[in-house]
Amino acid sequence: MKTRLTFISLALAVTACARQTPPPAPVGDIPPVTTVTIMTFNVENLFDTEDDPGKDDKTFLPLAAKQTEAHRAACAEIKVPHWREQCFDWNWSEAILAHKLAVVADAILQVNDGRGPDIVALQEVENLRILERLRTEYLADAGYLPGILVEGDDERGIDVAFLSKLPLAEAAKLHRIPFAGAAVERVADTRGILEATFLLPGGSRLTGYAVHFPAPFHPTEMRVAAYEFLAKLKSSLPPDRPAFAAGDFNTTSAEDAAHSMLERFARPDWTVVHEEGCDGCKGTSYYARDDSWSYLDMILWSPAADRGAQATWTLRENSAHIANATTDQVRDDGTPARFVLPEGHGVSDHWPLVFSIETK
Repeated sequence: MKTRLTFISLALAVTACARQTPPPAPVGDIPPVTTVTIMTFNVENLFDTEDDPGKDDKTFLPLAAKQTEAHRAACAEIKVPHWREQCFDWNWSEAILAHKLAVVADAILQVNDGRGPDIVALQEVENLRILERLRTEYLADAGYLPGILVEGDDERGIDVAFLSKLPLAEAAKLHRIPFAGAAVERVADTRGILEATFLLPGGSRLTGYAVHFPAPFHPTEMRVAAYEFLAKLKSSLPPDRPAFAAGDFNTTSAEDAAHSMLERFARPDWTVVHEEGCDGCKGTSYYARDDSWSYLDMILWSPAADRGAQATWTLRENSAHIANATTDQVRDDGTPARFVLPEGHGVSDHWPLVFSIETK
């Protein structure tokens, strides 16, 4: 009897102990976030179907809105025959726009197993309204926060922008590039540099610059001015701030060879991402006229200065690649498939470039 009571008492004591000290909660299957993926993507004429006052968006309107005498007279003033025909005849309808948004979203979501990159720098976005439509209707499950776009001065109304899953640490700002001595009509065909600072996992900050430099038909001096202004912006950051610049730099391979553009204006302050492990990559854009490839689209990376024992962010080895795996992105000859009407085929005449950073 005594033995039986002793056993019962011991059992009760063990039970009480178990109640007072619960077992530790099981460890989850989700590892801590240590990698951030960044994409740059010139989406080529992402316009809505409405006329924005003060902007030259008359090509990107439904055909029904192009029948006025005023519209046709404006189209007739366009000197380039191909562009003039587009102004007259393209039917930029809601159906066409929906397809354009869908294929752009597919190109973004091919990264990270369908989740999309953490940050996307975008070029040729007409306004915040169309950016938000892309985010909320076509990228709804990707987890992007409200789009980041500050209206610029480009005469066509195309802007640079960001989509990000990382929150902003402060308000974004657009920096107008000073083009000293450039003709007014040339400056009107340019975009500013969009600066946004994001909160990284762990609480440190990352500053990004979304860029779209003057097109190749503008003088090299205008792109030199843009590179120099970007360097000035970067030099104003705290030394412990990692940074990247992503976008359409419009530096052709021929111009780089002739003027050493990357050697003079990129490599001294940045790591040129596509030069770090993008094996087999030809470029992000193709000129049929002279059968040449160029990295018009680039990402430049600058790690923080040494922070001792604190966590730092570095370029992930061999993470740079061109994201062109969707069928709509590639023509039969292996070159980028621009979006064309009336068929609505293609996506963009640029391929996205992607890379990752990681904590060490």
